[in-house]
Amino acid sequence: MRITIARALGAWCAITLAAACGGTQEGPAAPAEGGEPSLAPPPPVSSRTLPQALPEGHPPIGDAAQPTIPPPPPGSGTGMSGLYWDVPQGWVEETPSSSMRRAQYRVPGPEGDSECVVFYFGPGQGGDPMANALRWASQFRQPDGRDPAEALSTTRIEVAGLPVLLVEITGTYANLMVNDTELPGYMLLGAIAPGPDANWFFKLTGPEGSVRAQREAFEELTRSIRTSAL
Repeated sequence: MRITIARALGAWCAITLAAACGGTQEGPAAPAEGGEPSLAPPPPVSSRTLPQALPEGHPPIGDAAQPTIPPPPPGSGTGMSGLYWDVPQGWVEETPSSSMRRAQYRVPGPEGDSECVVFYFGPGQGGDPMANALRWASQFRQPDGRDPAEALSTTRIEVAGLPVLLVEITGTYANLMVNDTELPGYMLLGAIAPGPDANWFFKLTGPEGSVRAQREAFEELTRSIRTSAL
């Protein structure tokens, strides 16, 4: 059933990418897993590598759009299998709008509010970090018509012994999951961290000026990621 859904999403995304030069799903970003963490960015990625659908192992996102997809099992992503972080001052905690959102924050800024979402899809779910990063990039159409993969910036750091992928991109945010909306002058800061049983995805999206104003706060959140609640 999951394979059938993935193929259907792949065909849908292919049509959407041809029309809008960007993906239409929520999600995260990062370079390939394995090896020692490095501050060097990965080599340029060809447009042919932009994912046409969700990465393998990644369930469809959005409970309203895919009501048949089960939520993470009860108790998963908590206790010894969870990740923890410090919430920056001034960020407003909200009730997550989806069972796949482990946390959701309204982030104020000079150009309007941004949103930071923490995604967790259940044990073994979520897919490869770099594949998710490229999918995030495909959501941002570039003003000069460049390949979104060329505008994507990724960096690897180590936080509390965990290899974390940092993601950054700007452009016209095309998220057809939200009323077929295209939002020019938007920015995404992301982080993908491996939890004990799955990858976790931290995604701050909003007007570029507002997101830039919160860069330090997002970096502080990222540096606070840990496997212990203490």
